Amino acid sequence: MSEAGIGPGRDWRPARGVLGAGVLAWALVVGLGLGSLVALLVNAPVVALDTLWRDPYLSGVLRFSLLQAGLSTLLSVVPAIPVAVALARRPRFPGRRLLLRAMELSLVIPTLIALFGLVAVHGRQGWLSTLWRELSGDPLGYLYGLSGIVLAHVFYNLPLAARLLLQGLERQPEAQWRLVAQFGLTRHAIWRCLEWPVIRRLLPRLMALVFTLCFSSFAIVMTLGGGPGATTLEVALYQALTYEGDLARAALLALTQLAVCLSLWALALRRGGGTPLLASGDAARPVGRWRRRDARGVSRLVDGAWLTVLAALLLPPLAAVVIAGARGLPALPGQAALWPATLLSLAMALAAALGALTLALALVGAAQRWRRRGHALPAGVLEGGGQLILILPAMVLGTGLFLLLRPGLGGDWQSYALVALVNALMALPFVMQVLQDGVALPVGNARRLADQLGVRGWAYWRWLIWPRLKRPMGLALAYAMTLSLGDFSVIALFGSPSRPTLPMLLYQQLGGYRWQGAAATALVLLLVVVVVFALLERLSRRRPRYPQSRYWPTSRGNGLESDHA
Repeated sequence: MSEAGIGPGRDWRPARGVLGAGVLAWALVVGLGLGSLVALLVNAPVVALDTLWRDPYLSGVLRFSLLQAGLSTLLSVVPAIPVAVALARRPRFPGRRLLLRAMELSLVIPTLIALFGLVAVHGRQGWLSTLWRELSGDPLGYLYGLSGIVLAHVFYNLPLAARLLLQGLERQPEAQWRLVAQFGLTRHAIWRCLEWPVIRRLLPRLMALVFTLCFSSFAIVMTLGGGPGATTLEVALYQALTYEGDLARAALLALTQLAVCLSLWALALRRGGGTPLLASGDAARPVGRWRRRDARGVSRLVDGAWLTVLAALLLPPLAAVVIAGARGLPALPGQAALWPATLLSLAMALAAALGALTLALALVGAAQRWRRRGHALPAGVLEGGGQLILILPAMVLGTGLFLLLRPGLGGDWQSYALVALVNALMALPFVMQVLQDGVALPVGNARRLADQLGVRGWAYWRWLIWPRLKRPMGLALAYAMTLSLGDFSVIALFGSPSRPTLPMLLYQQLGGYRWQGAAATALVLLLVVVVVFALLERLSRRRPRYPQSRYWPTSRGNGLESDHA
């Protein structure tokens, strides 16, 4: 039988075309990534590596970068474990769906919106500070500096880590949880035999992901850093490129950041499993639907406490954005730049999302085909090429591409095209994670039935491939578009102040102390992100309608539903 499972010599799918597209996409991504780094090094004067530890400023920046990323990772991942266990153990409680939606939103919410909400709650004039001043007479000042940076990173990454760990727990075979209910295993036995093995496999890659996101954070540190003593490599890199024009220092900082992230990911991939870190859209059954002994007694109080902490972290900043935005609605008619900025942001986000989706389909499809043929090394090389962008600083990528394309860059639209390209590359690792399961070839009853009926060509794609791929593609587009909508680091480097995107407009209003207009802009940006994500997710959930004829059995009872539902 051929690879497609439709009879020998009748594999309609162009294997060579898929592999060729994957190799071409890999060459494009790796070439742009490494080419941008090489362009920066070539255009820089002599890079003296010893200045990294001899220069007090640079060595201090490196120490602070490692410190804040380490603390943020620790305070994000460790509490995420009991939060994920509590959510898995409590499949039904009031507000669970809202809490899960808020956790998913934390991944794609624009950084400036999150900062706006955090300032409204935790700032010197925020809700908590006002309450504390009335109780004690002293203001709160923990939002700026190391504590504020760590708080913002935990706001983003604790829900992300908990959601990914929960996904791993929910993917456990249903038979195991049935046995747990039948034998009445204790809390310790369930943790030791079922929950901890899953969490232990995910922890290395999860910690590497969170550390990388915190280590390369830009807007959070730029806003809450509070001075040279709280500067990271990414911010120092931006300052070297924008204000000082020091390409040698920028190249040194980029190489340092790349070396740290590469070392960490090499260790994580060696110790971690190959489980995707993002949901591909396959619905998983809650693991707590079977009766568990550990869901009673003290566990109720412990789980309730952890879920309350999560809700207190997530919901007040989001509510603050909505409330402040509602108060700023009267300022909307006077904002002539808001609607052009919205259209520009949507156009750039759509272009970046389509580019990331095209590259991811080519890379993942070719990698799956190599792996199906038993060649794990080329499959790993293709997937690793797409993940390379995750550890390459956005500033380095954008600056290097600017240096490579500098003779041909002219007007604003070319600069914005460069921003869309960089955003597509930065979203590529997340899109690839979402698509991994959907691109896999059909197996089981559906594939055997298609073989018996001689289904091939367009019908094979329409009724077997597309139903598996539609949901992950919708989620991938949603992730890529929302990540691009909230981008500020690249647009700050190449954007035009006269034609701002929504994040740049929000930054300009905050810098000019136009609080009412900034609140309205933040609300509009939040609504755009939520509507885009919800719309694409809902469209991808629509179930396919299988043809009803004597040549094609109904979808009920023929094995198709079990494979693709």
